[in-house]
Amino acid sequence: MRARATAKYVLISPYKARLVIDLIRGKRVDEALNILNTTPKKAARIIKKVLLSAVANAENNYGMDADKLYVVSAYVNEGPRLKRVWPRAWGRASRILRRMSHITVEVEEREEKRKGR
Repeated sequence: MRARATAKYVLISPYKARLVIDLIRGKRVDEALNILNTTPKKAARIIKKVLLSAVANAENNYGMDADKLYVVSAYVNEGPRLKRVWPRAWGRASRILRRMSHITVEVEEREEKRKGR
């Protein structure tokens, strides 16, 4: 059973968000939260909120134990683009594309495997 949380229309470039989301994929939730707390990027703040929402969904909707949760999949899709105009010299205009992202995090309950014996 997987619990999912999605943040849509987040005003951050998908490329910038993917740099941070690659750090937490496959990790335990507490380890992923430590990584996000120490990462000095705007995307880390946003992804942390989505991860905490996925954990809350797992606990409240599916009755999972928060200490046994892992980040099974985490991905960023491109959302729509805001098109803006930037005035330039000689009466010309340049286009600015403000990229948006859809951020999805899925968590799953897994038993810890013991190393060694």
